[in-house]
Amino acid sequence: MQIDQRFSALRVRDFRLFWFGQFISLSGTWMQSVAQSWLVYSLTKSPLYLGIIASAASLPILLFTLIGGMVADRYPKRNILILTQTLSVIPALLLGILTETKTVTVVHVGILAAFLGVVNAFDIPARQAFLAEVVHKTAITNAIGLNSAAFNGARIIGPVIAGIVIASFGIPVCFYLNALSFVAVIFALSQIEARGTMKIQSGNFIKEIAGGWQFVVREKQVLYIMLLISVLSLFGIPYMTLLPVLAGEIFNTGAKGLSFLIASAGVGSLLAAIMIAFKGRIEKENIIIPLSALIFSSSLLALSFSMNFYISLLFIFFAGWGIVSYMATCNSFIQIMVPDELRGRVMSLYALFFLGFAPLGNSIIGFAAETAGTIVTLKCFAMICIIGSIIFFWQFRKEAHGY
Repeated sequence: MQIDQRFSALRVRDFRLFWFGQFISLSGTWMQSVAQSWLVYSLTKSPLYLGIIASAASLPILLFTLIGGMVADRYPKRNILILTQTLSVIPALLLGILTETKTVTVVHVGILAAFLGVVNAFDIPARQAFLAEVVHKTAITNAIGLNSAAFNGARIIGPVIAGIVIASFGIPVCFYLNALSFVAVIFALSQIEARGTMKIQSGNFIKEIAGGWQFVVREKQVLYIMLLISVLSLFGIPYMTLLPVLAGEIFNTGAKGLSFLIASAGVGSLLAAIMIAFKGRIEKENIIIPLSALIFSSSLLALSFSMNFYISLLFIFFAGWGIVSYMATCNSFIQIMVPDELRGRVMSLYALFFLGFAPLGNSIIGFAAETAGTIVTLKCFAMICIIGSIIFFWQFRKEAHGY
């Protein structure tokens, strides 16, 4: 198979526009993520507040993403995305102004993070479901892999630039650059041909949302995927919240060290995304999906025992590889199985389990780190993820073989 066939989604003009626009915008988003984390840590010196702010950003996803999925199934997804990306400019600009004028408080950061969380509750289901309108279903795995590659490529570039910008120009510039980056994706979306005219439904609100749940419960492998995603979202993925503490107190590397820790996870994630995009179609999902989750969980446990900055970068690299391999493969698996009329609602459930449980996870890990210590918390949470991955491995393979 030739390279251009492997990256078939990039041969579609609309997907290319969307992909490049996203890459620029996501680079800005990761810059803001690093700057915001370092700002909160600078203001409070507390892992608890890092967890609270992360929860404020993700709690709205828990509350509103199912409504966002229903909206995505009712209205043109492109229009929804243009609106959400435009609204995302607001918190970036305000954070820049507040930080530059030295009037910013942790309360301001929390409010703006919550506002962006509400926007993301509608953006994420529409964005996930939009891929199936931009490319043919046969290229959906490739599109998901490339989409993940853009996200994780930005995850490398954004934090590295953020570290340089913070050291050279200060935190506010990161927020301003993020606000500017949204112009790229808004322009790209405006140039994409609107497809899939949506039929406005008039059914019962509860019944419409229940349609997505019924599909997940009926398809046992999808149900098991969602359950493990919830475990990893509660006890695994929130490890990112503690990276400022690791950089500031364990490794004594400051904002620059934080940017490299985040970028290391991004390198592993990018490699996983490129591998999935290059392969085009995932085979032996019953092995690859649980194995990826186990690699992620084991890497977190190894990180909790490492006191060396450079060795820790390696463990974070494998954690990034494992979680993206798991999430992207699961995303493809679900997208191929779900019917078009349920796509927005089912992907909103995916977002609910993936990101909606994050506020609980961020709050739990922040409180646990404040109480028991960062390293002890990492050890305990990693073991929970390992046990969950092993149970999932058994149940998922059992369902795949029909016994």
